[in-house]
Amino acid sequence: MAAAGPTRDAARTRRTLLDAAARAVLAHGAAVSLEVVAREAGVSKGGLLHHFPSKDALFTGLVDDLLDQFAAAVDAHLDPADDRPGRLARAYVRAIFADLELADSAENTREHATLMAALGHLPQVFARAQEDGRRWKAAFAADGLHPQRSTLVIRAADGTATASLYEGHLEPGELAETREWLLALTRETGPLIP
Repeated sequence: MAAAGPTRDAARTRRTLLDAAARAVLAHGAAVSLEVVAREAGVSKGGLLHHFPSKDALFTGLVDDLLDQFAAAVDAHLDPADDRPGRLARAYVRAIFADLELADSAENTREHATLMAALGHLPQVFARAQEDGRRWKAAFAADGLHPQRSTLVIRAADGTATASLYEGHLEPGELAETREWLLALTRETGPLIP
């Protein structure tokens, strides 16, 4: 029973450090120092290094966390009653658009995209993103849609999320209409162009 306290504290400290790293990178870019991240988190640099032994480890942990958050959002949007082909593509679309339709979540989506862009030039981050992309590609290949269809749907959903970086909050009616177009494309399984 006593071990639960330190484990919980370690998880909470790790979460605090990842959140502080995200804020620091958003404010200062990838060149931000560990001292700034530690100060933002309210811990000593030694405390930060206890959880993340290097800046590379911290940034890799941050990117893994962002990728895991998105995967969890997609999982949360899987419809247990849906057993048709395209089930994963529909959950992916719903996860992206659910974030975009809520002002606070849309800001979160913009922050995640900005963080990935700020850190994407780092080799370890690029490698993690590539690995994650391969996992998604394999999962969509097994989702039952023709590759033309799933590629278009997923890239259009990703593009809509990226558009929010440049356009700000997207109009709710436009978002709802775009979401429905993409979901409609997942209800058929064949190629878009024979």
